[in-house]
Amino acid sequence: MSDNTQTPAVLEHIEENLVKITLTISPQRFEEGLHHAYLKNRNQIALPGFRKGRAPRKMIEMQFGREIFHEDALDFVFPDAYDAAITEHDLDVVSAPQVDFEEKDGGAIIFAEVHTRPQPDIEDYTGITYTKTDIEVTDEEIDTEIDRDRQKNARVTTVTDRAVQDSDIAVIDFEGFIDDVAFNGGKGEKFELAIGSKSFIDGFEEQIIGKNINDEFDVSVSFPTEYHAEELAGKPAVFKVKIHEIKHKELPVADDEFAQEVSEFNTLAEYKADIKEKITKQKTMAADREIENQLVKGLCDRITVNIPKPMIDNETDRLLREFANRIQSQGMDFGKYMEMTGMDVTNLRNMYQEQANINVTSRLAIDAVVRKEVVEISDEEYSAEIDRLAKMYSIQREKLEESIGVDEAAALRLDIKARKALDMVKAAAVAVAEEAK
Repeated sequence: MSDNTQTPAVLEHIEENLVKITLTISPQRFEEGLHHAYLKNRNQIALPGFRKGRAPRKMIEMQFGREIFHEDALDFVFPDAYDAAITEHDLDVVSAPQVDFEEKDGGAIIFAEVHTRPQPDIEDYTGITYTKTDIEVTDEEIDTEIDRDRQKNARVTTVTDRAVQDSDIAVIDFEGFIDDVAFNGGKGEKFELAIGSKSFIDGFEEQIIGKNINDEFDVSVSFPTEYHAEELAGKPAVFKVKIHEIKHKELPVADDEFAQEVSEFNTLAEYKADIKEKITKQKTMAADREIENQLVKGLCDRITVNIPKPMIDNETDRLLREFANRIQSQGMDFGKYMEMTGMDVTNLRNMYQEQANINVTSRLAIDAVVRKEVVEISDEEYSAEIDRLAKMYSIQREKLEESIGVDEAAALRLDIKARKALDMVKAAAVAVAEEAK
């Protein structure tokens, strides 16, 4: 029977937010780890005079040294001892442990260095100023939304008796050359180019206007100096183009009949009123987000904090995963996207590190308010949040609750506390005019 008693971990603060945990593993427990390592690896170890997998552990240790089992023995004994130490000292760890160990008196001494979450204080969060934007919806914005629906419901016809005009769709073949050499990504066949969409390099679409079906011609353009593909940036290029087809969009008239076809309303006036309400809601939500951004920035200015690098790295990784997921959700392979844009992971990480720093600092500032005000949440508030999420994601409440594990529930409670803290900051903030801020 093994001795699983654990000697209390020793904690040493090396520097701000960096601690060294010393774990003492008993000889009995370390022996369990060594035996586990032997059973795991014996089938891969051959000794003369023994069938593979049959060599006794002592013979293996005599031949290769006891160290042959150290790594797997450490993997066996470390997690439980480490988790117990984290709980014992109530550490909020933000990095993977850097582990070293030594065997001593038949047992083991394990050293683990970890970064912990900073807990900056905030003396006063009241009186932060912010600019409150007046919400206004113009007739032009309403007409723009209506035009989008008109575009979606346009009737596309093929034109055979005239040249390409602005707003037409030109079906083209094209291939791009720099110094008479074709470049990657510069070729397309039967591509439907909406003239006026600005989807191609500046000057390209304008040179299509006036051309007829079956015309073959050159289009001369220059890539922007800050183009994403460095090998093309700033260089002049020639595209060989052929027009196969010309299409024209006939937009429906915006009247009561159109409103009935594209909405639940009987009149254009009702349809416009609904659009105005939706735009107002969108602008209000955007204005609220901007106010929150101003308040959080004001909070960040009131704390001093040294953020461990792993926290920034972890947040950068999260932002990169979100970005990759967005690309893939649009049906594009992320690797292909990187190839097409000439980007690499290092460039992307550099792009997202500043935002990662802002995100981490912001959360630490809000957490400072949570601690200052000892913000708590009730079971009723947690239940209301579950209801809100279930409605947002159109999922049954029971199923959502079943899918939420212990860690997810704890994170959700922290999010609710953060929102309550931010509401406190907003209630104590001061709205100012644009020119006075």
